[in-house]
Amino acid sequence: MSEKIAISILQEFVEILSGTLDNIDQVIEEKASGNQVHPYAKHVTSDCTHIVRNFPEDDRGRYILEESYYTYPGEEMIIKPLLFYVTEKEGTVYLNSVTVPERLDPAKVINANKELFFEHDELHIKPTFGAAPYKFNPEKRHFTTDHKCEFMPGLHFRLTETLEHGKLSVMETWIKDGVVTTPYNTPIIYIKQ
Repeated sequence: MSEKIAISILQEFVEILSGTLDNIDQVIEEKASGNQVHPYAKHVTSDCTHIVRNFPEDDRGRYILEESYYTYPGEEMIIKPLLFYVTEKEGTVYLNSVTVPERLDPAKVINANKELFFEHDELHIKPTFGAAPYKFNPEKRHFTTDHKCEFMPGLHFRLTETLEHGKLSVMETWIKDGVVTTPYNTPIIYIKQ
């Protein structure tokens, strides 16, 4: 595969994830039926490679900052920044979770913060998550993954996603000591705003 095609696949992946996406339509439909199963979830995501200082010139990967907001029925909003490093190899995009530097206040790790920056040498890939492989389907123009990892003995995580332009289908399954702890068993459906 040529470098140009590889870059375009990675760029398409970043474009699909970028923007403001939420599942308000899903939540409204569930509330109307009298049974809200999924939390209201919103992601504000963008490529943040340009604010990584000392980023190696020969590095073809990209850093992505995702602000995640979750509100479960009857509970306070949970806010957390997520940082990812993505690369492409032979038509598959690999997503790694990156530790947000401790020097930063998580509340200020947002895309709108004009003073936010990262030093390249302070961005560390989380080894427990591994590299989630997103396979690209050129006919459907979407990416899919079914990634499993173990964060610690007895705590397993499974990420099942289909990412397409304008829509993300995301199922995060947490399993502790063999028991599924995720309070729902169908994906959150994000629509780009």
